[in-house]
Amino acid sequence: MAGNLAEVLTESARRAPERVAVRLDDSDTTYAALDAASARMAALLADRGVGPGDRVGVMLPNVPQFPVAYYGALRLGAIVVPMNVLLRRREVAYYLGDSGASAIVFWHGFADDARAGAEEAGVQAIEVEPGSFEAVLAGFEPEPGVLAREDGDPAVILYTSGTTGSPKGAELTHANLRRNLEAAVALFGLGSDEVIFGGLPLFHSFGQTCALNAGIAAGATITLLPRFDPAQALEIVQRDRVTVFEGVPTMYGALLHHPGRESFDTSSLRVCASGGASLPVELLHAFERAFGCKILEGYGLSETSPVASFNHPGRERKPGSIGVPIEGVEMRLVDDRGAPVPEGEVGEIQIRGHNVMKGYWRRPEATAEAISGDGWFSSGDIARVDDDGYFYIVDRKKDLIIRGGYNVYPREVEEILYEHPAVREVAVVGFADEALGEEVGAAVALRAGHEASASELQAFVREQVAPYKYPRRVWFVDELPKGPTGKILKREIVPPASG
Repeated sequence: MAGNLAEVLTESARRAPERVAVRLDDSDTTYAALDAASARMAALLADRGVGPGDRVGVMLPNVPQFPVAYYGALRLGAIVVPMNVLLRRREVAYYLGDSGASAIVFWHGFADDARAGAEEAGVQAIEVEPGSFEAVLAGFEPEPGVLAREDGDPAVILYTSGTTGSPKGAELTHANLRRNLEAAVALFGLGSDEVIFGGLPLFHSFGQTCALNAGIAAGATITLLPRFDPAQALEIVQRDRVTVFEGVPTMYGALLHHPGRESFDTSSLRVCASGGASLPVELLHAFERAFGCKILEGYGLSETSPVASFNHPGRERKPGSIGVPIEGVEMRLVDDRGAPVPEGEVGEIQIRGHNVMKGYWRRPEATAEAISGDGWFSSGDIARVDDDGYFYIVDRKKDLIIRGGYNVYPREVEEILYEHPAVREVAVVGFADEALGEEVGAAVALRAGHEASASELQAFVREQVAPYKYPRRVWFVDELPKGPTGKILKREIVPPASG
């Protein structure tokens, strides 16, 4: 069924206009108010010359103005380009220039870089400061209705944070995002009485589809947290009686290890969802013991809208697994030549279905490299599949360490290190070695009040894996580098000089 993604908001506003759509601290925005504000936003953008197919950068944190700008641009038939609020001038200019944006809507707290980048790209800038922004909107008559869009029309361009080269824009259509949010609603059993934790960045695919779009479509309340902090998150869960918590593994680790967590009432939690990175099994079990709420782990990428597979609530859940493909989506494992791997062997995940992007924005060569002629998207993730069809991530293809001709999958070593009582966070990475090509290293953050030596951790791993797999170098850090969603950034981890 064709339709504009913005209709998820207009339909929910029609059904329950007075229900709270988004909450930030003690400020509530009803569905009627959000609908009206997005309609005025559409009028403001139209007044600035934005029309169907034009790109609009949205550089806002998790605040109520994000859905106002997001759905306002979509109502016009424009294409939203979500942008990390921490981007600097040069990056802002790149995103706007590469997408050919007509305008950028940005948060006042990041004005210097946003304005400078917009000026460099020759793009008009619209500042959002609470109070004054709403006063500007009030001067516009709401843009009536929602412009009709076809299934294949692009709705969002999500830039991927590739480790090499410039970021590429994944072109996601109205149908991509609509079908994916419907899958999220079904997976989490969302209804209008839900309160969804909105701590995942809305400019990122996980938060955008599974919290914002799915929550708005269900008529639920999304309670926002602009910047993740475990104490604030626990306070929000208690205050707003959060029923659905969506996060990345480092968020679950932060909640579990927060010293005051037992003083918060989190009994309202009904379901937790994890994605964005592999969830260590030990962390999953420890969190569930502490919070009494099951975590469903899933998998996806920006290029797949993002959900591709999940542990479904009505089926067996397998800890450590990313579950089975969602309805209408296929997944398979292939070798380096693209041929299906024999049963029981590891291979690269390929995905085909309604969730796969239209392509990389204005990058036909990159699109052809990523998506085969018969529609299979190559993920770059290495996995295995069991007899029941459940997939297990082994590692990122590019994170694979080849030590003296032997493959070492960092996640396997990380899982073991997470079992050590002193370890809070860990990242296993490869580093250059003259004799072996690559050697195995581990950056470790210890739990508060715990101690461990490098040799102790090496011995702990060595007892449980083949000799070539244990980390020859272990070093300790206060914190591991993380991206905006809390995902550990291995590309920024540099082993200290030996000796």
